[in-house]
Amino acid sequence: MKLGITKRILAITSISIASVLLLAGCGNKSASDKKDKTTTVKIAWRYTGKNDSMERLYTDKWIADFEKKNPGIKVKLDPIKATEGDYFSKLDLAMKSSETTPDIVNEDSFILPSDAKAGYLEPLDSYLNDWDEWSNFTEALKSGGQGSDGKQYGIPGTTDSRGIWTNLAVIKKAGYSEDWAPKNWQDIIDAAVKIKKTQPDVIPFAASVSATNGGESVAMQTFEQLLYGTGESLYNEKTKKWNVDSKGIESSLEFIDTIMNKKKVGPSLSVAMSANFGSVIYQDKLPNNQAGLGMDGNWNTGNWVKGGAAPLDNVEKVLNFNLMPTQDGKKPGYVTMSGGWTWAMPKNSKNHKAAFKVLKAMNTKEMCLKRALYEGTLTVRNDVAKDSEYLKKPFIKTATTALQNAYFRPKSDLYPKVSIAIQQMVEAVATASKTPKEASAKYTTDVQGIVGKENTETQK
Repeated sequence: MKLGITKRILAITSISIASVLLLAGCGNKSASDKKDKTTTVKIAWRYTGKNDSMERLYTDKWIADFEKKNPGIKVKLDPIKATEGDYFSKLDLAMKSSETTPDIVNEDSFILPSDAKAGYLEPLDSYLNDWDEWSNFTEALKSGGQGSDGKQYGIPGTTDSRGIWTNLAVIKKAGYSEDWAPKNWQDIIDAAVKIKKTQPDVIPFAASVSATNGGESVAMQTFEQLLYGTGESLYNEKTKKWNVDSKGIESSLEFIDTIMNKKKVGPSLSVAMSANFGSVIYQDKLPNNQAGLGMDGNWNTGNWVKGGAAPLDNVEKVLNFNLMPTQDGKKPGYVTMSGGWTWAMPKNSKNHKAAFKVLKAMNTKEMCLKRALYEGTLTVRNDVAKDSEYLKKPFIKTATTALQNAYFRPKSDLYPKVSIAIQQMVEAVATASKTPKEASAKYTTDVQGIVGKENTETQK
């Protein structure tokens, strides 16, 4: 009996010791795994091709420096190759699932309210409250990263203004002085006509008009830039109604029709409808005296700096950046649409804590200065705006002045759908498939279908 009991005790003891050893081994393995575990944070943005500014900014050196300071985090650049219009749909598709979503995404401020309302984005307020750098960001620009619910979903990355780029050699050959600046829309048309007469091989005036390839640039940089210069707005913030069937809408379309069809001083349709329209005009034609005027943003300076896609020596002796005049020169005499890109965190990401650490490192004073210099954009940080290197940027004075009469796109989740209707309207006029009146009427029908007839009004 005693022997049997002894054997059983020994057996139990052996099992217990083995269990303890096994648990100890598991415990050590778990600790080891925990120690070795790293979180990979994926950063997504729209890749623009060779000399892409994001790729230049967040190179292996920046990644290596960050990872050295944060050994538990690895950074992976995950650019999306797409046209501007396709980028948004591809990004939304990726953000729908935790298996496919990036951890940090570059959100255009115009699409952000829609993505926030759709539940794709994580509110950042609780993170920002503990970030001492947040107070350095320009207060007015923070609204560009807010949803319609007032929560902060994006950290401003860039802001911008728009005007008329002018090639000095071309405008001088057309009979104007190098300090020429348009005072109204007719001045622009007249200059374009003279350029055409004196230099038939030069594109007199260029603006984005292709709905297929231009995307939001057609809506904002072309149509809305014109519309707000008539004294009208796209959306009435007080009544919460959309402007349709108005004099300003038709006037804006008539300007496009005059440029593209009546006076034929715009680019050929093969250029205007090209997916590479922006690079053709601002990296090739304009800096090489093959285009005279271009309605676009101040960020194009990034093309012409050292390391840019088309570097120019003494760029201010080759080009000028003029304020975009109001239709008839009425006070304050100029206008700009303003917007910009923000950095956001998708809600379905499993790495919010690590992603915000990366976000903070991406948006330091040093990195924001570099981005502004690389891209030619206006800074979003007050401390960078005072930096001597930033203030040396060409055309910075005019670009900053434009912001004093800046307008922003409606903070409505329906805006992206209305934007598509705008793009289609502009392209229809530019290609002469519809007259301004016909295109305006179609736009009225389209917008009323999107927002409801009761949510529209006319400013006639």
